[in-house]
Amino acid sequence: MCGDIVVFAECRHVGRMSKAILHSSGPVTLLGGGQATAQDIAEALTIAPKLVAVDGGLVAAQAAGVDPVAVIGDMDSAPPDALARVPTQHQHRVSEQQSTDFDKALRSVAAPVVLGVGFCGGRVDHQLAAFHTLLAHVDRPCILLAQDEIIVMAPPCMALPMEAGDVVSLFPMVPVTGRSTGLEWAIEGLAFDPAVFIGTSNRATGPVQLWMDDAGMLLIVARRYLKPLVAHFVQDAARWPARVEQHTPPPPQ
Repeated sequence: MCGDIVVFAECRHVGRMSKAILHSSGPVTLLGGGQATAQDIAEALTIAPKLVAVDGGLVAAQAAGVDPVAVIGDMDSAPPDALARVPTQHQHRVSEQQSTDFDKALRSVAAPVVLGVGFCGGRVDHQLAAFHTLLAHVDRPCILLAQDEIIVMAPPCMALPMEAGDVVSLFPMVPVTGRSTGLEWAIEGLAFDPAVFIGTSNRATGPVQLWMDDAGMLLIVARRYLKPLVAHFVQDAARWPARVEQHTPPPPQ
């Protein structure tokens, strides 16, 4: 829990609004077509047993013997023979090309928290796009599983039962400030900015608490903290509201 401090945030960034395809009262696993081991999938499903295949992630799901509750994407990476094994009512084609398949799927799932498997590793541009999606949809908490770490957009406040010496990396996607307890280098009074000042390779001195003044800080910690982080989002109401969708006016004639 985050103590008695309540944080309110005003969202000022562009987001894509989308009607949810899947509503779940528990965590959901999104499986992409990137690097994902059988162990990654199994670990995610023990925590979030409902699996949504994200386009080409359908191949990995079927190889693991898992029937997805939905397949979401533009379907350009899902082989026809794989789709033929999925009931048509579970196939949800989103044809627009202004967003990635991960973006399409995340904005289409309403759940306390989503576990993203198969979105880290491999191509760097795909991984950067996944981080952008975390920022674009901060109201839909998503934890990405990497090889040894997990990555999440830090919520307004959170606590993790960390041990002294654990690495705690903070990477701002936008200018953002906050406060902390339990870090070797406290963050209060620091103006984080991706072009100026970042906070990677900080270390815990014990249990860690973070308070962020706005959405935009990536938190990167060891994978063994996956369950406590999921529990935060399932049990704690501290989360960011949806970003207000803005429309850019047409250029003057």
